[in-house]
Amino acid sequence: MTEVHPTALVSPKAEIGEGVKIGPFSVIEEDVVIGDETVVGAHSVIHSGTRIGKRNRVGEHVVLGGAPQHLSYKGERTFLIIGDDNVIREFVSIHRAFVEGKATVVGNRCYIMASSHVGHDCVIGDGVIITSFVGISGHVEIEERAIIGGHVGIHQFVRIGRLSIVSGSSGVAQDVPPFCLAAGRPAKVYGLNVVGLRRAGFSSEKRLAIKRAFDLFYRSKLPKKEALRRIEEEFDLEEIRHFVEFIRNSERGVCAFARKKG
Repeated sequence: MTEVHPTALVSPKAEIGEGVKIGPFSVIEEDVVIGDETVVGAHSVIHSGTRIGKRNRVGEHVVLGGAPQHLSYKGERTFLIIGDDNVIREFVSIHRAFVEGKATVVGNRCYIMASSHVGHDCVIGDGVIITSFVGISGHVEIEERAIIGGHVGIHQFVRIGRLSIVSGSSGVAQDVPPFCLAAGRPAKVYGLNVVGLRRAGFSSEKRLAIKRAFDLFYRSKLPKKEALRRIEEEFDLEEIRHFVEFIRNSERGVCAFARKKG
């Protein structure tokens, strides 16, 4: 049974699914879709163009689908698309896209903690964890099961790779390759997310292969193109192909390796 608090303002042109709960003083604008069994906390605002899937938990004072913070935005029709089974905690803001007809996208099973911001035209993959007070600028891509620590700032157009971790209070201005640990201001790569790979079910053989590929790229002192060529010749694994292509397709460049001094 759908439950809408008497003080909530819900447009008759919004599409509200079965079992949805909308808390006190929330505002749901027209051209909004909210999937079955989603809960919207008190004082939240969901703007036009927002599409929310099933079984999401939206906290208090959340703003979803707000206009992009872009000086050239002139009111073009854009979207925010959120998948299923996400947790979006209090005071989070996620803006819709800047480019007409495009969407900011959040996948499934993400956990976005309190007071974080996701800017326009971002793409957030499945299972991503974004810790409190993270600032994600426009056009950022975060691949599946990455973890972003608290108080991290991410520059426009940066990509964060699959199963990587960015340590708290880091400033990320270049891409973080898949499976890596990054930290610092500016962020540098310190090693592999070994624990994350193990928890994700990667076999010991696969983890060793990824470590060898990582070492060839970051520790061998080979030129970038030569290192990537050697990796491709030595390994035939989907994960390593993804690692190589991620680096090869980087437009901002990947984070440097944090070599020990001395």
